[in-house]
Amino acid sequence: MAAHTVHSGNRRRIRFDEHLPVDHRLNTVYRVGAGLMGVFLLVFGIFGVMDHIGFFDTGGDTVIGLNTNGTLSVLSIAVGLLLLVGMVIGGNFASTVNMVLGVLFILNGFLTLGLLDTDYNFLAFRIQNVLFSFVVGLLLMAFGMYGRVGTSLPHDNPYWRARHPEPPPQEQRLALGRQDRQGPQGQVR
Repeated sequence: MAAHTVHSGNRRRIRFDEHLPVDHRLNTVYRVGAGLMGVFLLVFGIFGVMDHIGFFDTGGDTVIGLNTNGTLSVLSIAVGLLLLVGMVIGGNFASTVNMVLGVLFILNGFLTLGLLDTDYNFLAFRIQNVLFSFVVGLLLMAFGMYGRVGTSLPHDNPYWRARHPEPPPQEQRLALGRQDRQGPQGQVR
């Protein structure tokens, strides 16, 4: 039989924008992830635009070892700028941007894998672009989810506390022990 957990009605909806303090150590992880990927995509896009590659050209022009065309270059610049904005804002915004763009990169990798060597490959992707899309997607997701999801988050983690409004079991025992030692007016017996 499957065991079902019944949650009490005091559980509130998680709003991630309220739970991470601005100076929290996770903020650095989110910013670094967004910044590294953003700078690379921005440089890749700028080099592609500088080469004056046709906007929908699928001729096989390469920049930094990846195939590109004008459309992919402009798209890379836009995504790179979005990641840099996430880096500047930091916190939950950077984490969410990293996660969302990570998922989109992975989906894009699957989509373009199916479009290789077809007339619908308007971004001029080759297999190295597909692999790059998968790697960047996984890295962005890892940077975005770091400290936000997991089975062993520490009890002082703001995301753990948002999911578990009641005190952790150890803190509950300590609170009960303090109540046993105190009388009705809070005096120690």
